[in-house]
Amino acid sequence: MSSYQPSANRGFIRFIEKGGNALPHPAILFALFAVITLLVSGIGYWLNWSGIHPATGEPVEVINLLSKEGLHRILLGMVSSYTGFAPLGIVMVAMLGIGVAESSGLISTGIKALLVKAPPRIITFMVVFTGILSNVASDVGYILIIPLAGTIFHSLGRHPMAGMAAAFAGVSGGFSANLLIGTIDPLLAGLSTEAAQIIDPDYYVMPTANYYFMAASTFLITFLGTWVAEKWVEPRLGKYNGGVEREAIEELTPLERKGLRRTGWVALVWLAIILIGVLPDNGLLRGPDNTILHSPLLRGFIAFLFLIGASLGIVYGYTVGKFKNSGDVIEGMNSSFKSLVSFLVLVFFAAQFVAWFQWSNLGVLLAINGAELLQNINIGMIPLVILFIIFAGFINLFMGSASAKWAIMAPVFIPIFMLLGYSPEMSQAVYRVGDSVTNVLTPMMSYFALIIVYFQKYDKKAGFGTIVANMLPFSITFFIGWTLFLIIWIVLGIPLGPEAPLYYDAGQIIP
Repeated sequence: MSSYQPSANRGFIRFIEKGGNALPHPAILFALFAVITLLVSGIGYWLNWSGIHPATGEPVEVINLLSKEGLHRILLGMVSSYTGFAPLGIVMVAMLGIGVAESSGLISTGIKALLVKAPPRIITFMVVFTGILSNVASDVGYILIIPLAGTIFHSLGRHPMAGMAAAFAGVSGGFSANLLIGTIDPLLAGLSTEAAQIIDPDYYVMPTANYYFMAASTFLITFLGTWVAEKWVEPRLGKYNGGVEREAIEELTPLERKGLRRTGWVALVWLAIILIGVLPDNGLLRGPDNTILHSPLLRGFIAFLFLIGASLGIVYGYTVGKFKNSGDVIEGMNSSFKSLVSFLVLVFFAAQFVAWFQWSNLGVLLAINGAELLQNINIGMIPLVILFIIFAGFINLFMGSASAKWAIMAPVFIPIFMLLGYSPEMSQAVYRVGDSVTNVLTPMMSYFALIIVYFQKYDKKAGFGTIVANMLPFSITFFIGWTLFLIIWIVLGIPLGPEAPLYYDAGQIIP
């Protein structure tokens, strides 16, 4: 055990961890959440809880899942809710390819090659930074970066859970920050355009609306995440004395170097295929709209991860002699699935809870009524920005989809901001900050169950409390730092992106 003695604040975090881990097994906890959702849906129905959807103008009412129709939907949808749970298929397909690469020894050798000469002082920085950038490639950060960070930290003699916490902070807490335009950008911009046209029918929000701010935020979140991981989380965790053996950092053997060279050539072939597919106009891998943004390369990145991971693993495995025949390759896939058993059980209960919460309309009503309350508060712009960030972060604890929340909030807040003289791009940037900072705390985040499984690899007793205790410092720091950064950005009057001003002339809409 570590001899580290926590301060009063860290003692509070330790109290949260113990309290959270005293809760039932995460699978049972999700089951209890699902039951509570059933009961609250019945209560809300009998009390006539309702609201008006700001995007459609139609009334939204609580759906009673305890009714005959509700129970039928639960029974008939139980299997499809499980098999259709987004992370389930993604994780399983990705693990097939990763399993081949891992069983061949490619991943461990690659880590070893990375760590032999890598300056240990920049490892945390690189983990957070890579996690943020991974958001452009769908969910690869959750599948690959987080567990890989634990392995890297463990190999360096550092606490593996600190590495995973740092990666999780980058992947999830820094969700909106990036140096590249991701799939979320045009999605939010489209919703913002529709909301802006409530006030100005000719207004258009571009997908690059927040690029300048989000690109700069990438470095802010990287520095903040690195600071929290090294100055708070890792000292609190102390030295790792668990039963998982770490991989020794040794020089590569000639055969390992040969294997890496061959996999390097295969990786270059894949790179050439991708470039040939996306660079030419009407390229094979471009999207239906002839753009890279909606291409199968980004939208179907997990499929590419499987194909690339499997091919690299096969080449490396046969080169170093780890694979003798095709049966060894399949055994590598089998081995990767053995580690998913607890995840498959946990996801069943998590999927039911998420589905029932969505069917009941409780999350939508919570967002609608909260937005109306915030709308009625007559305060200055900076306090409104802060409250909006807090509100978006709070709602994020109950609704995981960024686009679903913005579809509700945009028609309310964008017109308000426009009439106050601030642009739709500004409203969208404020929302994205709030939507990101609590991602690491909400069990509604699709991959939260998978994060628990990652942590349990190094601590069998890890649960909700462990995740919250390790991620709360990141969430608080990101909220304070990112909010101040946004306020300074506003005060300095820096554009949020190309042709994306901070201000809007409300007078131009007056006849």
